[in-house]
Amino acid sequence: MSARIAIRGIGVVGGFGTGVETLRDALAGPPAGSGAAASSEDSGGGLSCHRADTAVLDGFVDRKALRRMDTISRLAILGACLALRDAGVDRPDERMGVALSTGYGPSGTTLAFLDSFIDSGDACSSPTLFSSSVHNAPAANLSTLLGVTGPNLSISQFEVSASSALLTALLWLEEGRVDRVLVGGVDEYCDVLGYCWKRFFSESSTAPCLPLDTRRQTARPGEGCAFLLLERLSAGQRCAGVIEAVHMGRAGGSAPPIPADRLLVLGADGHRRCAGAYARLVPPGSAVTSFGHLWGSFPTATAFDAAAAAVLLQSGRMPAPPPGPVHPETWRVPAFGEPLPAAGIGLLRVSAGGEYALTLMSKA
Repeated sequence: MSARIAIRGIGVVGGFGTGVETLRDALAGPPAGSGAAASSEDSGGGLSCHRADTAVLDGFVDRKALRRMDTISRLAILGACLALRDAGVDRPDERMGVALSTGYGPSGTTLAFLDSFIDSGDACSSPTLFSSSVHNAPAANLSTLLGVTGPNLSISQFEVSASSALLTALLWLEEGRVDRVLVGGVDEYCDVLGYCWKRFFSESSTAPCLPLDTRRQTARPGEGCAFLLLERLSAGQRCAGVIEAVHMGRAGGSAPPIPADRLLVLGADGHRRCAGAYARLVPPGSAVTSFGHLWGSFPTATAFDAAAAAVLLQSGRMPAPPPGPVHPETWRVPAFGEPLPAAGIGLLRVSAGGEYALTLMSKA
């Protein structure tokens, strides 16, 4: 799908902080000589993960309306509010759509509902938890609370969920179904996820994430929400950047059209199983980077990559390189502050099952 779609607003909340300014600071790296690392915390049992804080949501939405909102809905609502504020949009309308992706869905709420079912039986299980246990609950809650009355779609395609949501948003805008789309990704951390992580990836429970070392398992869990407010590009319009195209397919069938003239932001986040695909697909000599060390590993992290790319397009400069060695060694990691390629940025995400998504972005 090829188009020229403008990014009007950016809203992010993750382990690095809340808002586009904290994202900009994270991309610049820790202050020189500080020895600081990306924001993370011990979730118990020695597992290090990136957690998000939704405390500032009270400044956007009446606290009474949030009483029954679970973590993932709070994350989604906050991300949407931040994107609308960044774009200067006060009041959504019927010409605005929502395309929200999630890989894990409301896992904490779903598991809590199952607990209530086991503890109290089907007659006394929690109806509140049940109504929030479906994957489309966050999108429904944010649309209800913010008054977004246009099309509303929730997408769950695991690692390529966020790319699929972007593709949906581009199609809606090109077809004229809407004038604007809030498109993004949200995933939450829960205790069961942490337990599974320690069982399956015990070797990386406390190790630092080295996203471009494809030989090692170094991923750490994370959570958060990233939204972009998109519109059709018009002459003279001011925007953070342009989404030119989204290509999706299976790497086993036809290779994705990897551009040689752009900075490639790889979805590599420290998972060794997926890392091999990047090593096979990305040509030697490519300029690459990755942000898995900044917000952790979760299915919809590509939404954060897109938000980060928009920030970089505004500055025109390369981000701070990720920590650790680079493998394959034939990849080139640009130094902090180097000019971005004139062609722009490509976001590449590959799933463990062989699906790929390539999003091309540039300046307006």
